[in-house]
Amino acid sequence: MAMVFMAATSRAQQKADLIIYNGKIATMAKPGEFKQAVAMKDGIILGTGSSAAVMAAYKATNTQLINADGKTVIPGINDSHMHAVREGLNYNMELRWDGVKTLKRAMEMLKEQAARTPPGAWVKVVGGWNEFQFEEKRQPTIDEINAAVPDKPVFITYLYGKAFLNKKGIEVLGYDKHTSYPGSVIELDKDGNPTGLLYAKETPMAIYKTLALTGTLTPEERINSSEHFYREINSFGITSVIDAAGGSQNYDADYQASLALAKAGKLTVRTAYYLFAQKKGREFQDYEKWITQTYPNKNDHILMANGYAMEGAGENLIASGADFENFLEPRIVLSDSMETDLEPVIRLLVKNRWPFRLHATYGESIDRMLNVFEKVNKDTPFNGLRWFFDHAETITDAELARVKALGGGVAVQFRMYFQGELYTKMYGQPKTQLPPIKKMLSMGIPVGMGTDAPRISTYNPWMALHWLLTGKTIGGAQFWPKEQVLDKYTALKLYTSGSAWFSGEQKVKGKMVKGMYADMVILSADYFSATPEKVKQINSLLTVVNGKIVYASGKYAAQNPAIQEVIPNWSPVKYYGGYQE
Repeated sequence: MAMVFMAATSRAQQKADLIIYNGKIATMAKPGEFKQAVAMKDGIILGTGSSAAVMAAYKATNTQLINADGKTVIPGINDSHMHAVREGLNYNMELRWDGVKTLKRAMEMLKEQAARTPPGAWVKVVGGWNEFQFEEKRQPTIDEINAAVPDKPVFITYLYGKAFLNKKGIEVLGYDKHTSYPGSVIELDKDGNPTGLLYAKETPMAIYKTLALTGTLTPEERINSSEHFYREINSFGITSVIDAAGGSQNYDADYQASLALAKAGKLTVRTAYYLFAQKKGREFQDYEKWITQTYPNKNDHILMANGYAMEGAGENLIASGADFENFLEPRIVLSDSMETDLEPVIRLLVKNRWPFRLHATYGESIDRMLNVFEKVNKDTPFNGLRWFFDHAETITDAELARVKALGGGVAVQFRMYFQGELYTKMYGQPKTQLPPIKKMLSMGIPVGMGTDAPRISTYNPWMALHWLLTGKTIGGAQFWPKEQVLDKYTALKLYTSGSAWFSGEQKVKGKMVKGMYADMVILSADYFSATPEKVKQINSLLTVVNGKIVYASGKYAAQNPAIQEVIPNWSPVKYYGGYQE
């Protein structure tokens, strides 16, 4: 009798909470495999198949049914390198130029936002744009910015190399001919007064120290801002991010807003985060302290597996190993102390089995970092510990072989989509793919895709996929050789199961198969048949995370979950949103 009861209970448990049917379900288990329907329960995929078969097997009276109406459904997009936690703290303060088509419109937005920004608050544009997206193919001038906004402080960052500060901003900060930041330049006019242009040389210190002086949101506003930023990236089909931490992102103070959402069950993107040492000369002590406070895979999301988990160390482990890329300037040479500083940190992390990631742009720097890793490995074996380089644009074949030998991976980003023209001007037209993604894949090295958003590039993953499919920049320049672009399946795989390796989730995330996480997206257009130019315009009609709808638009808009109004009331997000369609 007990066995009969258990069998009946087991069958009942297999009935789905949610079924998406009548769709083109890309399982991503292998190229060209599509199903009609997918069933899920308790955040896990129960099965896929024809609509009739899935309904017969998994439909119950209380199952929620979503008719995909022939639309394409893919596994949720996983950005392996985004600064989501930090952006959440700032999103509601920022005017985003991501996607704006003309400089004229960008400047109109700047002027409009200034009119509603209260005294004492800044008007800020922080990354996500460059001049090649504008019809005018140029940046604003400092005179144009001053004319548009004469009475409120304005700060605009451009990639990693340049920033604009209007006259009012100079006045508010009290900058003068004596103001200086090591490794950066504050441009002066003939009379010795700041012009408002800031340039990174060896470091971007002037840009980011200035940004830190332009105001912060209140704790309540930070939580609201984080919730809206996560909703914004849900709207593109992002269901997971691996947060690479960053400058001025202090643990654990600057993680409290996203933690509050996780503990309330309101965090709608699975977030694996890394810890980034902030104080030069005290990096080892920081990691030594954090190892006593937390541990890899510690999940703080109340309702979701791997929902908000500390993952490891990086992306910068030591200040002397900051391989700063600014293609407005020649490559910097890392400090002679880099190896001495890096070795004890790597030893500490390997000994304590902490995964780590390391920001590295140039092959010349990667070679030196690998020397340290190989030295440590001889007496403190990596032995399967997950580690990887971020970026690696000019990594060599020989260095890739060394990465593979140590069991590492490479998280790549589409920074060259925004900086390809600058790189070409500095170093000439590349003769091969940068970073060499196809070479990495052919060698069996784990590769994950990300954006490095939002201070340099946009967080829109479909722009990144356009880059993978064409090898072009945002301005249309052919940066990669055409024969080295990726096919549709490979490009998307980097963004799903490929990125899952970088948080150790490749067995539970990134494919639409039984037993994997129920994270998926109904797309606005068919990615697999769309031209690359049309791919850029794709977004989500419906995003599901952990088997729950977290975003819905178009015909599904009625199912879009409620969200608090944007605060503060003058926030640019309230009037423009984020990415400009």
